[in-house]
Amino acid sequence: MTITLYMDEQVPISIATGLRRRGVDVLTVQEDGRSGYQDPILLDRATELGRVMFSQDEDLPIEAYRRQAEGINFAGVIYARQKHVSIGDCVRDLELIAKASDPEDCANRVQYLPL
Repeated sequence: MTITLYMDEQVPISIATGLRRRGVDVLTVQEDGRSGYQDPILLDRATELGRVMFSQDEDLPIEAYRRQAEGINFAGVIYARQKHVSIGDCVRDLELIAKASDPEDCANRVQYLPL
């Protein structure tokens, strides 16, 4: 099985484009009409859609850890620091995660890039 991704608005569109070229199902916050929404709302939306959230916003892992501590379920978060991971590395690692993981593998977890 594979996972689908929900891209936060800080993520360069070139990452989504690269993943789509590799057959990964990606939906961006902008495409979903959710630009400018707060992190908790976006994480709820990703979970509602059954998509793992990919973000380069350092506040999103904090929200995910809060949910872990409070027992609030979420579909999962993958996080990469903008200045520490190249676009190519993000595409490569996200493709690997998307194609090798099941939704259950990512649920209620925070995964950091690079792998």
